[in-house]
Amino acid sequence: MDIFMEAAIEEAQKGLAEGGIPIGSVIVHNGKIIGRGHNRRVQQGSVILHGEMDAFENAGRQPAKVYRECVLYTTLSPCPMCSGAILLYGIPKIVIGENQTFMGDEEHLKNHGVALDIRQDETCINLMTVFIEQNPVLWNEDIGEEEVVSSE
Repeated sequence: MDIFMEAAIEEAQKGLAEGGIPIGSVIVHNGKIIGRGHNRRVQQGSVILHGEMDAFENAGRQPAKVYRECVLYTTLSPCPMCSGAILLYGIPKIVIGENQTFMGDEEHLKNHGVALDIRQDETCINLMTVFIEQNPVLWNEDIGEEEVVSSE
């Protein structure tokens, strides 16, 4: 595994340890991490702080040229909101830890010329699988799904 995916996984684990959803992301420019973050919706009571959005926030204001030279690493396939930010800032490549537990807006990204490198990393898959099994209501809230209510 490369050091940047390891850093994204560390962010995801940080989020889980804080009582949040284990999704992490880092933004890399010329071999250096310029922004890192993890899903902090629960911790901050935020509707937008997904891992990628937190990494953008922590990268701060950068010239457009910088973002167009970056690679974004994320432990989970980006949702439509995060994909929109990726397109807005012109990130040309995303390394995705996994898309088995959640398939984000990958087709939209590909249709706009973003290169995707999907790893199916076992650590990323296990983090999300266990989290979803243990926290289905919280997970469904995060991805905008309705809570499934049994009719029994």
